[in-house]
Amino acid sequence: MAARALVIGAGGLGSVTATYLAAAGVGVIGIIDDDLVEESNLQRQVIHDTAAIGMPKVASAARRLQAINPSVQVTQHPVRLTAANALEIIGGYDLVVDGADNFTTRYVVADACALLSRPHVWGSILRFDGQVSVWAPPAGPCYRCVFPQAPPAGSVASCAEAGVLGSLCAAIGAVQSTEAIKLITGVGRPLIGRLLIHDALDATWGEVPVRRNPACRLCGPHAVITEPEASAEVCRVPGPRHTASELAVVLEQDPSVVLVDVREPAEWAAGVLPGAILLPLAQVSELPVARDARIVLYCAAGARSAAGAERLRAAGFTDVADLDGGIRAWTGPLSAPAEGMGSAPPGRA
Repeated sequence: MAARALVIGAGGLGSVTATYLAAAGVGVIGIIDDDLVEESNLQRQVIHDTAAIGMPKVASAARRLQAINPSVQVTQHPVRLTAANALEIIGGYDLVVDGADNFTTRYVVADACALLSRPHVWGSILRFDGQVSVWAPPAGPCYRCVFPQAPPAGSVASCAEAGVLGSLCAAIGAVQSTEAIKLITGVGRPLIGRLLIHDALDATWGEVPVRRNPACRLCGPHAVITEPEASAEVCRVPGPRHTASELAVVLEQDPSVVLVDVREPAEWAAGVLPGAILLPLAQVSELPVARDARIVLYCAAGARSAAGAERLRAAGFTDVADLDGGIRAWTGPLSAPAEGMGSAPPGRA
């Protein structure tokens, strides 16, 4: 009851970790998330229910946690964790349980935890795979020792794009909860210096030893990071992007634009932008149009289209852009995918 734990995100992992921390009787649980509950969240974010759709996630989570254990104090932080507020927010807690769903937030959390000497219980999930570790220098490495910088923009799909098995959140979140309770109570051997890897499809758990990097910019002897660093520059998307409203104007003014949907076939059934060519990201370099054609790519949320745009530029295409935010950002009408689409450009091409 004397412990104070901050849960980053009230999503798939945060739903599980916050629930078990409340049930265990952690005295103060902070939850930080600036998002609202959507119906699509309920497949994996089990702290929320249908009655909570449209509510701030922190409010929905707090309601559930206090119903589980009225003795627990839940502190709501309905904001996005940023380099500007991370030290102040994290400084009010004894440890952090990290369920962030994007690289920018992960690096901000990692930096703040290391600078404040707070144990960082980290988890990551995608599709059928998960990872867990505890970053706690100097007892072991920090996040940046093992992952010095974010991967190139578009090289890793988000959960929103690639999907995640809902029950995987329970498996990884339960391990995170256990690690947090071990750290609070001082029992057992925490996952410091060890990276736990779970393959849900094979039902296997593996472990990789990880160690401190003497050249680490964050926790090494010659560290240069003195305040949280957002990874926006590392993750910056090269090349032009259109907002949904900008793309609508482009398509209206220039009917020669080649509009390419790089999602997978199973995603097309829900609707496509009118006139789009359907060509999955893995095949986008085979786009059968002239190298000087004006091309705009889109996907579900923007990561795959950014990667596809870079592939086309590398292949010699000279006028390539993509849709920022993907089809989720599009407010115009959608069309049903035409039968047989995906092998050759129709209409607009």
